[in-house]
Parts: sequence; C-alpha cells; structure tokens
Amino acid sequence: MDKLTIATKSKTYPMYIGTEIIDQLPKLIQDTCKQVSKILVISDESVAELYLDKVLNILKQQYDEPLSFVIPAGENAKSFDVYYQCQTFALEKGLDRTSVILALGGGVVGDLAGFVAATFMRGIPFIQIPTTLLAHDSAVGGKVAINHELGKNMIGAFHQPNAVLYDIELMKTLPRVELRSGFAEVIKHGLIWDREFYRWLTEEIQSLEDLKGEKLQYAVLKGVAVKARVVSEDEQEKGLRAILNFGHTLGHAIEAESGYGRITHGDGVAIGMIFALKVSEKIFHTNLSSEKIREWFRLFEFPTAIPEGLDRVKLLERMKHDKKATSGKVKMVLLKNIGETAIEDIGDEQLLQFLKEFH
Repeated sequence: MDKLTIATKSKTYPMYIGTEIIDQLPKLIQDTCKQVSKILVISDESVAELYLDKVLNILKQQYDEPLSFVIPAGENAKSFDVYYQCQTFALEKGLDRTSVILALGGGVVGDLAGFVAATFMRGIPFIQIPTTLLAHDSAVGGKVAINHELGKNMIGAFHQPNAVLYDIELMKTLPRVELRSGFAEVIKHGLIWDREFYRWLTEEIQSLEDLKGEKLQYAVLKGVAVKARVVSEDEQEKGLRAILNFGHTLGHAIEAESGYGRITHGDGVAIGMIFALKVSEKIFHTNLSSEKIREWFRLFEFPTAIPEGLDRVKLLERMKHDKKATSGKVKMVLLKNIGETAIEDIGDEQLLQFLKEFH
C-alpha cells in the first residue's frame, strides 16, 4: 500500500492507494474524523450493485446503522434535482455537523457527494472512495460541483475531503470505456508535468490490457502525485492549478455540445489534448510529435478529432463560456515542451481557424 499526503492551505489529508484495502475504512474514518454522529454513503446504481453492501457491512463493524443514498449512474446525475434529493435525504435522516459523507463511486459521485458535503450545514466532512481510474484525478484537490445546462461544473465549491481511500481492486469491474476515460487524465499528468512518467507510459502501456496490477497502481500513484503537487501550490485555481485543465477547454465544450453523457469525459479530454498539442505547435513554432501521440492514443481507441456534426462556431462559444475564460477570451493551457506548460489568451478568429483546421 502506498500513502500520499495531500497538503493544501485549508487542509492536509492522506490518500491511500493499494489492493484490498477497503477493510481499513472504519479505522480511516476514526483517524481522520474527530467525532462521527452518522455516516451517509452516496453511490450510484452501477457501483451500488457491486460494492455498496460490502462497504456497509464493513462500516457496521464499527458504526451503527450507516445510511446510503443511491443516485442514477452517469453525468446527468450531477444536476440540481439529484443534489436536492441528497440534501433532502440528509435532512430527513437527521445528519448534523459531525456527520460524514462517503463518496463511493467515480468522478460524478465524488463531485456530487462532495458538493452535498460542502453545502450541508455549511460544510461537513467527507471521504472519497474512488472506484474508477478517472477519479484518481477528481478525488484529490477538493473541486466539487454540479452541472448546469449552460456549462459543466459551473455550480460548485472548493471542499477538501478528510481522506481518500483508493482500492485498486474496486476497478476490476470497470467497463473498458471507463478505464479508457480515466487513462486520459493519467496521460495528461505526464504531459503537463512529468516527462519521465510520460515516457514510462508510452513504453509500458500499449493497450488498456496493460493497465492492471502493479502497472495500474504505479500509474495512479504517479498521476495523483502530480495532482497533489500542483494543488498544494494553488488550491483555488488562482494560477498554477489551471495547468490541470490541459485538454479540458475543448473537451468540456465537446461534452456540453454533444449532450452530457454522450461522450465520456476522458474521450473529450483526449480530443482536447490533441487539439491543444496542435495549437501549441502553431503558437510556439515547435514540434511536439502531435501526430505520433495521436497514433498512440488510437491504440486505446480514443477519438482524436472533433465528432461529426458538431458546429465549430458553437464549440467556440462553449469555450468562451468556460469558467476559466476571462472577459470572453479563451485561455488555453498549451505545451512548449513535454512537461512545460504555458497559458495563452487566444482570439476568437484565430481559435475558430484552429478549430476548422483540426480534423
């Protein structure tokens, strides 16, 4: 088992990564939460069917009557309606300021449950229990949110978890498409920060079948280490943390324009990263081997171009409404080199031209 310490200005907390470590959950709660009146596990239909009973039984060894609330599976669950249902359930069951919310699931569950915890009685503790590879990124850093039809993650807060328990064993049942989605964020961490890790990925991971056992644990550990380093220096995205949005400006626009849930977050980010590499090469007159990286992406069946039928002008408008945009200008995270980022304002006409040239 590996342990990382996530240190931010508002909170320092542990993240444990290992195989078959879910049994240590009661001790983790005891160690990181001073007083616990009630425990509420929020999960989704897919994960609940597989792991909810197991987690509740583990909790019952130490805590009386842990509660659970199951939301629909998929990105559409990050909505006002589902958020309101969770809050209503918490109030009806008598949760208070010493209660703890456990987020058992992927990024959607973590974002939603974290936002519920951040706003219930102005903030109560929560613990992330990721069950997807994608959640290695979202479970760390304290960004919690729900979606609005005008934009992804537009209503949210910064609310750090008390701990993260990442049991690799829980990913054995992960559908191939979700494993691929999460791998996009792992690649991102190598591209923006750690050239050696990126090299290791290109040499060691040639198919999704390679993402298992020790290689999977190492990939998660290295990816989270990058996220932890960046978040520790910039908790609330005032500067450095923006580099974690590499590939996300176009990726989020594609997700929103396609309709949430029609394309996975990771697939959107994969397209966005290839686009960002292409833009980087043009802006900085450099060679980042974007076509070679694109070919590597195709080994995992990532889409590497804007999906058919999506209007470039509408995508540009989505990108301008991204929460990272300022004064209507699109800020893009670009690369000067592998591991060396730059954030650039790009004008509408130039960006639209880049989008039209991107095939």
